[in-house]
This record gives sequence, C-alpha cells and structure tokens, in this order.
Amino acid sequence: MGKAWPALDVHVPGCDPELKELVYAELDDFHPTAIHEPEEPAALRVFFSSAALRDAARRGLGDAFANRLLIQSIDIPDEDWAARSQAQLHAIVVGGLTIAPPWDAAPGSNPIVIQPSTGFGTGHHATTRLMLKALQTLPVEGLRVLDVGCGSGVLALAAERLGARETLGIDVDYDAVSNARENLSLNVTALPIRFEERDLATLTQLWDIVLANLTGALLERSAVTLSNLVAPGGHLIVSGVMATETSVIPTLEERFALVGTDHEQEWLAAVLLKPRT
Repeated sequence: MGKAWPALDVHVPGCDPELKELVYAELDDFHPTAIHEPEEPAALRVFFSSAALRDAARRGLGDAFANRLLIQSIDIPDEDWAARSQAQLHAIVVGGLTIAPPWDAAPGSNPIVIQPSTGFGTGHHATTRLMLKALQTLPVEGLRVLDVGCGSGVLALAAERLGARETLGIDVDYDAVSNARENLSLNVTALPIRFEERDLATLTQLWDIVLANLTGALLERSAVTLSNLVAPGGHLIVSGVMATETSVIPTLEERFALVGTDHEQEWLAAVLLKPRT
C-alpha cells in the first residue's frame, strides 16, 4: 500500500475571514506541512507529516473553537493527490517567471518545474504569487538568498533563476525538503542552491535577502530571529499574513523599514529593508 497523507478538512462557517485567521494561528502550533484552500472559500485542507500531529491539531481546534468549525479527519493517498493535481494545476506566469507542473511545462518556455506534493508552493496560492512578484522588485543577481519554510522550493528556485549566487531553502518538515530536492532535480540550475531540514534558530550566516512565506503568528514570533539573519542593507520579504492581522507588519517594522506592501484576495505581502546602522 502506498503512503497516505494525514489531513484535516476544516469548514469555516460563513467564510468568516476573522475566524479563518484565528484557525490559521491555532494550526501553526501543530506544524502543518501544507494548507490548501479549495475552490470553496470556506474550506481548508490541512496536511500533516504524521497522524499524531493531525489528531493533536483536531483536538486543539476543538478546544479553541468548540462547535464553531466542522472538522473531518481524512487520509489522502499519494496517487489521489497526484491525480487531482494533474487535473487541476496548470502553468502560471508571475512577472517574468513561469511556474509549471511537469505535465504543463511547454518546450521553450523555460519554466520553473514544480511537482505538486504536500510541500507548499505550486504558485497557485495567492501568497506564493505575492512572494514571487515581490522578489522580482529587488536586484537579486549576485546576492545570497535564504528561503525560510521552503516547502516545495519554488521561491528558492525562483531566486536562483533570477541570478542569486547562493541560495538555501530550509524547512523543519522532512517531506517538504524531500519535495524541494525532487523539484531541484527537475530544473536546470547554474548557481549553487541547496535544501536542508533544519530550524530557523540554528542559522547564523547573514543573507542579503530572506524570504519567509509563513503565517502571521509565526512571523510575529520570529521577528527577532529573522532580523538577525538579514545583512545590514538587506531585505526581508514576507507573506502568509492575512489583511486582518494588523499587528504583524508593525512588529517587523520595529527592526526593519517598510519598503512596500501588496495584496491579493485577503492576503498581504511586504518588502522590508534592514537598516545599515
């Protein structure tokens, strides 16, 4: 029998954006591998690396929200994931970058090829598109880029494609790193890029650009650590922040200068500059 991914289907009644924001924050404590939002805006499908984490998350959501959510525990077979992905996902264009699954990588288009898995980041979620768009506003060529919570590796691969001289993607989830390494093998890269299973707190090297498509709650908790990893004069690009999470960007502004923000649907991205002094 093939591997099955433990998951939760979470229905947020009325598609309440404030309630959805609270659900995201609660889920963050249980380290989901990926969160997908199907066409139904009130639904979330949340993947975990183990059934134990999935079950703990279900209990946590139940304790936090009582009967305000409809929650179902499910297991998604690998083959089902692949079949649904192939049926639904196609190449997308964000600025000068094309992101494509292997079955829609047109010859001559030179896309970044991403094999859908539970490593977050096929380019089809608003936060990934916002990050890709923001990255292209900076002069990446010749710089060192760190992708925190790399998921599928799409942002790190985009940085390499834009000319970063050294790129590192990190994630605490083994399956995400495996997916990122698989995607690396699907792409022709000319510059050094690697993916490692490690925690943000273990890093000490300074980076010219740090990419962090996380959750608002995690960005807020990690503000100091992220600041310590950005070289003076370097940039931090963040997303995974909902527009209603109004405290996240001000917390980051305690250590960075805000360059600009962008939004898509209910999601927000920001580019921030680390002062030189």
